[in-house]
Amino acid sequence: MSEIRSVTDSELVEPAKVHGARRRSEWVEILHNAWGFNRTRVGVGIFAFILLLAALGPFFAPHSPTEFVAAPFSGPSAGTVLGVDYIGHDVLSRVLWGGRTVLGLAIAATIIGLVLGVSFGLIAGYARRWLDETVMRLLDVLLAFPQIVLVLLLISLLGPKLWLIVLMVGLSHAPRIARVSRAAALEVVQRDFVRAAEALGEIKPRILFFEVLPNITSPLLVEFGLRLTYSIGLIAALSFLGFGLQPPAADWGLMINENRIGITVQPWAVVLPVSLIAILTIGTNLIADGLGRALIGIERESGGPS
Repeated sequence: MSEIRSVTDSELVEPAKVHGARRRSEWVEILHNAWGFNRTRVGVGIFAFILLLAALGPFFAPHSPTEFVAAPFSGPSAGTVLGVDYIGHDVLSRVLWGGRTVLGLAIAATIIGLVLGVSFGLIAGYARRWLDETVMRLLDVLLAFPQIVLVLLLISLLGPKLWLIVLMVGLSHAPRIARVSRAAALEVVQRDFVRAAEALGEIKPRILFFEVLPNITSPLLVEFGLRLTYSIGLIAALSFLGFGLQPPAADWGLMINENRIGITVQPWAVVLPVSLIAILTIGTNLIADGLGRALIGIERESGGPS
């Protein structure tokens, strides 16, 4: 009997291993195909540039972001290449310091949203029946509120704390990510390798995160890129509305709000942060679009991906 059981186990385990390895090679191939699109390479280049600017910018800033260097709204000069802002701070220095918060908070919020959304989606997609309905209907309640309204509601009650901003933006992403991961999981949980893992007595969390999750990574990569784009815009909007970092902290969204009254006198204090946020958003959109095209198998019409 023991010999028969050993053979049966190996027959059940082997298809799961083979399928897992094949799926890993598939999403690696999707990344490779996405890189073949010009839009993906441009998007990665833009994102890398902004990332380096945010990470290394403070080391090259000519002044402290809170140092008073000239009269308010003074134009460019030898000591202030891009002029100064509404209170006399060097615009270039505040721009070089201000990217860390937007990018850091956006990435952190997107990761939180991805973790929560994928967890809810996997549970709903695997459990089905009443648990599926309960989880998805509760998430539908959150979907009924516009993202910025939901975030503003709680931040206005509890105060503009950075951890709260990250948490709320992440929570606002979770229902949308959960729908994507649930739809992908519903198809995967019917596969033979999942049934083989169940027959071997694997615990449900292990099946979810080691059998199902690796097989839905491709759509999640695209969703991560889209949610990161929305996080950047939402966090910049919160800073503009005064619910992000507070003065005199350096932040691109806050700079737009602070200096909008003097845009006709000293436009660089507004134009530069607006441009950088727009460029960053375009970069993440291009990456997400390239991943999406690779996922559905779009090829260039003549000569290769574009």
